[in-house]
Amino acid sequence: MAWAGSRLMAAGYGKDLVKLFRKNGCRFVRNGKGDHQVWYSPLTNRNITLDYGTNNKYTANGTLREAGINQKL
Repeated sequence: MAWAGSRLMAAGYGKDLVKLFRKNGCRFVRNGKGDHQVWYSPLTNRNITLDYGTNNKYTANGTLREAGINQKL
């Protein structure tokens, strides 16, 4: 686990997802409950919920698909 600011962030695919979100023009909207974050995707014109602590590759790839990003982890 790593510290991000004053919050303890769980290990998982979160860092990789955030990098791909930013690379594709998505922007952070707000924190959600627990380790969830809400991002805006200009590719789909929608808000996407990102589970920062997900350890499941299929969930991470589903989040990318939902954001309109054609790349897999």
